[in-house]
Formats: sequence, C-alpha cells, structure tokens
Amino acid sequence: MKTSPGLFALCALLMSTACAPVIEGGPPIALPVGLQETAQIGSVTLSTGWINAEDDFSETFSSEIHEELSRCMWGTAPINLRVHIDEMQRAGRLETLLTGEGSHSLSGTVEFVDPADNRVLGRFPVSVVTSAQGRLGGVLGDRQMMVSEEFGRAVCEQAFGRNPRDRGPHNATGGQA
Repeated sequence: MKTSPGLFALCALLMSTACAPVIEGGPPIALPVGLQETAQIGSVTLSTGWINAEDDFSETFSSEIHEELSRCMWGTAPINLRVHIDEMQRAGRLETLLTGEGSHSLSGTVEFVDPADNRVLGRFPVSVVTSAQGRLGGVLGDRQMMVSEEFGRAVCEQAFGRNPRDRGPHNATGGQA
C-alpha cells in the first residue's frame, strides 16, 4: 500500500495544531484599571495540551467560566477570554468514597482579548484546588464543574479583585474563597 507524502504531511499538521494553545503567551499583564470596571465577558475559547477529561469538558468549562465571569464583569464593553489549560487532576471516585477526602486541581493561563483587534489586554496564570466535597460529592458530584467553577472564581479574584459568589451551598464548591 502506498502512502502519499502530502497526505502524511497534512495529517501531521492537523495533529500538531489540534492541541495548540489559543493563547499568545508571554509575561503576565495586569488588566488596565478602567477595563476592570467597564468589561463584560464575551466569548470563551479553550485549549488543552492533554486528553484527560470527558468529552464534554470544554462545554462544561466554558459554561462555568462564562457564568462566573458574568458575575464579576459588570460593564458593557465585551472582552473575550482565551484559556489554555496545562494540567487537571481529579480525585478518584472510589478513593473519595473510601476515605471521604480528595481534591480536584486545574492550572492554566488566561488572556483577556479585545475582540476588535485581538490585542491581549491582560494575561496571567491561574491555579486552583477545590475539595471533592466528601464521600457523597466525590461519588455523585460533577468533578469538572466543581474545578471549572473554582477556576472561574479565581479568574474573577485575580483580574477584578472580587469573588463572584457568596459562601453557601448554592454552587458546586460551596462558595469557598
């Protein structure tokens, strides 16, 4: 069987770009103070360098991030968010059931981008750890939702200096700060 060199090159190119980060990368950039008061969340774009999550991770993550940022970005100027996730660890369901303990962690880089010209307005790393919520939460809880919500809360804290949620059982992580 003959394989076309062009087909091989095309496949190699597609495989190398499928997990390419959506972020530009570079040193941290603080959001301008004025933007902190006028920004409104626009689109959320996600990339990862691994396949260590259920297929719906991107949908869950984007939805949770959008929800959290909607609570701390009160302005009217749309700003897009690009996120590259470097690592995610989730507590094992069986281990959490047996021990009653466990945690989920997520780390990556966030960029706030002007949708008009794709200029990066802010960039910083984000790393979070949240509880698996005991035996019941560890077995029945949506681990991806918990860690995504915590990530969104951390973005609000770092970019805007405010926690979008009050403490309480009304959200996946109980409003932990």
